[in-house]
Amino acid sequence: MATKIETGNESGAVLFIPLNKLKKSPKNARKTPHAETEIEALAASIAVKGLLQNLVVEPERDADGGETGNYLVTIGEGRRLAQLLRVKRKQIKKNEPIRCVLDTEHDAHEISLAENVIRTNMHPADQFEAFKQLAEERGMSAEDIAARFGVTPHVVRQRLRLGAVSPKLMQVYREGGLTLEQLMAFGLTEDHARQEQVFENLSYNKDASIIRRMLTETHVSGRDRRARFVGSEAYEQAGGVIMRDLFAEDYGGYFEDAGLLDRLVLEKLETIATEVRNEGWKWAEAHIDFPHSHGMRRVYPHPVSLSADDEERLSAAQAEFDALSTQYESAEELSDDADAKFGELEAEIERLSERQQAYGTDDIARGGVFVVLNHDGTVRLERGFVRPEDDKPAELETTNETGPVTENGERPNAGSSGAVNGASEDEAEGEKALSDLLVRDLTAHRTLGLRVALGESPDVALIAVTHTLVAQSFYDGYDVGTCLGLKSERPSLAGHADGIEDTPAARTLADRHAAWAKQLPQSVGDLWAFIVALDPDSRMALFAHSAALTAYAVRVSWDKTPRVWANADAVAEAVGLDMTAFWSPTARSYFGRVSKARILEAVREAVSDDAAKQMADMKKQPMAEAAERLLAGTGWLPSLLRTLPGVQQHKQVEAQHADPCAVAAE
Repeated sequence: MATKIETGNESGAVLFIPLNKLKKSPKNARKTPHAETEIEALAASIAVKGLLQNLVVEPERDADGGETGNYLVTIGEGRRLAQLLRVKRKQIKKNEPIRCVLDTEHDAHEISLAENVIRTNMHPADQFEAFKQLAEERGMSAEDIAARFGVTPHVVRQRLRLGAVSPKLMQVYREGGLTLEQLMAFGLTEDHARQEQVFENLSYNKDASIIRRMLTETHVSGRDRRARFVGSEAYEQAGGVIMRDLFAEDYGGYFEDAGLLDRLVLEKLETIATEVRNEGWKWAEAHIDFPHSHGMRRVYPHPVSLSADDEERLSAAQAEFDALSTQYESAEELSDDADAKFGELEAEIERLSERQQAYGTDDIARGGVFVVLNHDGTVRLERGFVRPEDDKPAELETTNETGPVTENGERPNAGSSGAVNGASEDEAEGEKALSDLLVRDLTAHRTLGLRVALGESPDVALIAVTHTLVAQSFYDGYDVGTCLGLKSERPSLAGHADGIEDTPAARTLADRHAAWAKQLPQSVGDLWAFIVALDPDSRMALFAHSAALTAYAVRVSWDKTPRVWANADAVAEAVGLDMTAFWSPTARSYFGRVSKARILEAVREAVSDDAAKQMADMKKQPMAEAAERLLAGTGWLPSLLRTLPGVQQHKQVEAQHADPCAVAAE
């Protein structure tokens, strides 16, 4: 039964009605159900502060007009649902008395509509500052506030951060001069002076991304390789401060002290360098970036024989791995035990295989290691570099018109036991030295014959060309001793594109080069026999790699070599070059370096005309950043990087060279 504070059932009476006697009114104007988060917030508020507003009800009547004893909730359905949630959580009983006001005079649908329409919500700025007041004046934690208002602690922290925005900017927000998204961007930092400085420096474009970029332009992103290498915990323990964005995924925040971060990186790399020096290397240097201008010769490890025990272990591990592979060949999924066993065997095979490659003890004693930071935040060890002052004089034999010269610069006397002009000792013994003129005459005829014969032996010619390219590519500093007049040039690309030598593509090429270098003989004198002994596929792979190192198609304004460019296009078409695997357009790599017209042209081509029109009024930098986001994953490339049929490609390149992209003056 309903307990009445005022007697009678006249309209306006205040009643305490059991919760299980209250029902949703069919005349309620709100048809869209309340969100679960709203009910959660109401339940939390009622639990702490009680029911601040009465429910408005009318008696439920049956078909004959008689009262059923239940009441229909005209106003306050959300509060009724919140109380039912509290019943479900065992906080109150299902017959908990609920304070209600009886209304039998007004149309239930109309007053329900009025309740939902004629209301003024609190301005968000007032809410942010009110939350801040609870935290500062009453000492409530984010968890305490969250429990009272039915929201998560993270939401409370966001509102507290917004409440901490400069009062000047908060007033601009109240007056409509900033959107909530823009205010959230300013909430990235709690430094009011910095917030106001950025606000004053904004142009008419106050996009949130621009605000965040300006606030963090002197900071280091948590995605940066240095931040990932050091880690936030070590950085903060060293006194560093990390700015975190509570309103967006910040990938680890923004490290405010770049100098401190660099110092921590070098200290950690130096610790690793100390461990590397213990391997016996003469030196090990720590660098954040690989010092490409080191000017040193590099040596590589070479195959060595395993001990009998290691050879036996490797064979056993490989055999067990092969047997498991056969056993589980048709299995859709590996068991945990099988997966773990595969991992153990792979690790053992890799460990033992590494012992099949080793640096010479002399190379280690004279050489060193660069300990550098990789592009993904991992450590990279580049071994085998020999400083010029530590390099042994190459054991060269140079030939002039009077005969060979030994290592100490002396020429052997005629009739000595040494070979003369390439002749064997047997041929030299007992022979009278030939005149220089006759030597030249005879060897000229031999060279002519060699040309004819080599031209009729394509297989041998391929070996000879491969030998020449490999000798010049892998044995720097030595007389490579090839009779072919080919010169292998490998112009550096570092001077044409900043950072190109640290890209994944450059890493791929360097790894491939190192893999071949480990297989080649230490002495260039043994190179010919090595190449001859290769199977045809391996020989072609080595030839292709050595030839590829000489490729050069960089275009500079003073170099007018259209035939070279046309040939580069033909080679690209022949190999099916797809530059999307090696390069993508970003604000830094492309859009920030061309005119706005070219940016819009790219957007039209890759996305749509509408997308380009929407960006047309943007400033240069925001436009470049927006284009980067829009074209990500589309596979769009500027025409200079596209692989098209030869004639079409060459014509496009020629047109662009005549009118190169220039950075816009905007």
